[in-house]
Amino acid sequence: MKHVWATVVCGLSLATGVNGGQEMESPETPIPTIRLAPIFGSRTFTLPVQVLPIPANTTTVAIVEQAGRIKSIDTAHRDAKPTTILDITDRVRLKNNEEGLLSMAYHPAAPRNPTLYVWYAAGSPRRTVLSRFTYDPATGLADAASEEVILEVPQPWGNHNGGTVLFGRDGMLYLSIGDGGAANDPKGAGQDLTTLLGTVIRIDIDQPNETMLYSIPSDNPFLETNGARGEIWAYGLRNIWRMAFDSKTGLLWGGDVGQNAFEEVDIITKGGNYGWNLREGAHNFYKSPGDTETVVTIDPVHEYPRGDGQSITGGEVYRGSTIPELEGVYFFADYMTRRIWGIRVTGDEVGGVTHLNDRQPMAVSSFGHDASGELLVLGFESPYTRRGRLYRVTLASALATPSGRSTSR
Repeated sequence: MKHVWATVVCGLSLATGVNGGQEMESPETPIPTIRLAPIFGSRTFTLPVQVLPIPANTTTVAIVEQAGRIKSIDTAHRDAKPTTILDITDRVRLKNNEEGLLSMAYHPAAPRNPTLYVWYAAGSPRRTVLSRFTYDPATGLADAASEEVILEVPQPWGNHNGGTVLFGRDGMLYLSIGDGGAANDPKGAGQDLTTLLGTVIRIDIDQPNETMLYSIPSDNPFLETNGARGEIWAYGLRNIWRMAFDSKTGLLWGGDVGQNAFEEVDIITKGGNYGWNLREGAHNFYKSPGDTETVVTIDPVHEYPRGDGQSITGGEVYRGSTIPELEGVYFFADYMTRRIWGIRVTGDEVGGVTHLNDRQPMAVSSFGHDASGELLVLGFESPYTRRGRLYRVTLASALATPSGRSTSR
C-alpha cells in the first residue's frame, strides 16, 4: 500500500502555501526591510545561542552561551558589562558543534517562583538533560549546586540535540528534541512514538508524581496510544532549532533543519506528525522506508531549497510596540547563508514570504525579544567562529520588494 500524504497545515488559511522556491503572491501588506543594529558595539559573547528577557526586569536580558554559561546584561547601556548568572561548564558536553548548553527558560511565575530550566548535552553516557536551578531574585544569580534533573534523553550521536525549552500560556513546559543524529534518521526515531527523539514534548513541571519531577498533562494526545510516550505533543521532526510561541495567537512556530534539500517552517500543533523521515519538507524523502502504511502528515507553512540555505534558524513573531509596520511578522533566518525572511500573519491568514536582509555580517544563531516585546537577534561573526553579538531589529529606509520566494539574492 502506498503512503497517502495529507497536506494539512494546522487549520490556518494559507494565502500562499508552501513555495518550494517558486513565485508566490506577495503579502497583502508589504513588510519593510530591516536593519540589525549592534546593541553593545564591538562587545562579543562566546558561542551565544539564545537571548530572553529576565523576569521583573525591564531592560536586562539573559544570554545563553553554548559552552555552559548564562550571562545577564543591561540592554539600556551600550557600555554595559555582562554578569555570569549560571556556570555549568563542568557538566556540559561540547565535543560536537551541536552539543552544549542549548536553551533556557524562566518559570512563568518567576521571580515569585525563582527557578530556571535548561536543556544541555552531557556525556558518560551521551545524553541530553532537562534540569532546573533556583536563583536569587535579588541578584539574579543561580545556584549551580541546586540542579534537579527532570528528564534525560539518551543520544546515540553527537548532533541533532534540538532544542528549545519554553512555557506556553497553559503553564506547561514544551521542549523540542532532535532525532538522535547521524544522517537519514537511521533509528527511525521520527516516526517512532516509543521514543522522545524527533519530538516536541509537553509536560507539567508544577505537578510532580510519585516517580518523576513532572507529570504528563491529561490532554496530551498520545496517552491512549499503545506503547507511546505520553510526553509527546508532536512528532516527525528532524531537529527543530528554535521554536517560539506567538504571544498574541498562541501558535507555536518552529524551524526544522533539513537534511539534503529543504529547510522548513512549521506551526506545531497537538498530535501533529511532521513527516520526518518519510518526508523532508513537503516532499517524499529519498530514503523513506517501505510503503507499508497510510500516514497523514502536516506540511510546512514554508520551505526553502538548499540553494537558498543549509540550516534554518527558527524565529519569532514580532509583537512589540515601537515598529507597528512589523506587527504580526514571523522572522526566521538561515545560519549558513545569513539571509533573513519574514512572513506576515494576519488573523488566521499566513501570507507570502518576503526576503528582508541578505548576507549581513553575521550568522543568525537565535531570535529573541526583550521585556517589551522588541525583537533581538544573536549572531556569530561567521558560521565558523565562536564570537557573536547581540543586535536589535530596526527599520531600514526602503521597503523590501515582496519577492514571494526565499531565493532573492
